[in-house]
Amino acid sequence: MTAAPAALPTAGRSADPTAAGGPVIFTKALTREYVLGAEVIKALRGIDLDIHRNEFVAIMGPSGSGKSTLMNVIGCLDTPTAGEYWLNGQRVSDLADADLARIRNKEIGFVFQTFNLLPRASALHNVELPLIYAGVPSRERRERAIGALDAVGLGDRKDHRPAELSGGQRQRVAVARALVNHPSILLADEPTGNLDSKTGEEIMQLFEQLWERGQTIIIVTHEHDIAAHARRQVHILDGLIDRDTRSEGQSA
Repeated sequence: MTAAPAALPTAGRSADPTAAGGPVIFTKALTREYVLGAEVIKALRGIDLDIHRNEFVAIMGPSGSGKSTLMNVIGCLDTPTAGEYWLNGQRVSDLADADLARIRNKEIGFVFQTFNLLPRASALHNVELPLIYAGVPSRERRERAIGALDAVGLGDRKDHRPAELSGGQRQRVAVARALVNHPSILLADEPTGNLDSKTGEEIMQLFEQLWERGQTIIIVTHEHDIAAHARRQVHILDGLIDRDTRSEGQSA
């Protein structure tokens, strides 16, 4: 378990999203509004956020806080109404849908609460899917998918279908699929929500191992015990960052 977090300084933000060694994620005055009839819902009200390579970050907040909207924008599943979003040195906040889809497949690995696996496909084929979309040749595709399954401890289950796997093993397949394209960030939405506490703890230990190998990880959760595995916690409230804390020993 990580040490108790200490408050981050809030002043002096000077990160350059285009500089070498700059943040992998950079947002400036990020807003997202939705129009529902005559009402305007302000889901994000001006988010300034930097996340650097090899950070392990939990985004937290109650229902309706804006954390899911922020996740969708970071994951290039949605676009902001105003403000800037830079991903790995590229401004993506103004891109068209086709360009966003290309960025998603290249830069972001998604892990969902519901696994989102093809039920009739083997674990290996499920992991290969992003590579198929990317046009990777079949031999290389198979080698990379086997390597990703080995990395999550499921190399001996590559021919099993989801129904032949436990919940924790299915989530490991989903993590392998998210990793197979060597993404800039691994973005996990409530990754333990469908698992019992013991299996959820095992999945969080897997995320810690991936972080220790250099992977940048962002987890969206409302569970404090899950967020405690991260080395930084960003709390969203009413569309704004309410608190941004790091575990002791982590640089600000």
